[in-house]
Amino acid sequence: MADRMSGATLRPMLPTDGPMLASIFQASIETLTEEDYSDDQREAWAALADTPDFAKRLTGGLTLVASLAGEPVGFAVLEGKDKIGMLYVAPDLARQGIATMLCDALQRIAAGRGTAKLIVDASDTARDFFMVRGFVPMVRNMVSVGGEWLGNTTMEFDLVAAGLNKPTDGAS
Repeated sequence: MADRMSGATLRPMLPTDGPMLASIFQASIETLTEEDYSDDQREAWAALADTPDFAKRLTGGLTLVASLAGEPVGFAVLEGKDKIGMLYVAPDLARQGIATMLCDALQRIAAGRGTAKLIVDASDTARDFFMVRGFVPMVRNMVSVGGEWLGNTTMEFDLVAAGLNKPTDGAS
């Protein structure tokens, strides 16, 4: 695993990345979430990549792309300064450090922006990944996507307690 991931790099999203990131999004949902969501739920969720809102979410936040040999293999979006909006990895590279690398980068960026807490609405599939990283479940959600109800959990990570950010006292 370490040898394979040693060549992984992060970069900001480029305008030409959209179709590849949509493909990673769809493949990740279709393959990695089978145990947690029904076929209809996964189909409705993956179809979001075919909407204008998908590209808008990618370009509306800070989108980091993980690449191997110059090819995108994962991505993550920081919405505003305190929310992980998306985090997806190509299925054949799942559980090999790409998501960890992306999440670490977003945590450092959020801390650098003065954010005290980072939040994520984690899918049932991703919930354990975030819990291992120290995110704490706050509330269970049911969201409607393409006529299907999908469960997720809003989770929070305390950047100050983790030592990634110093508490602010309001002084500048």
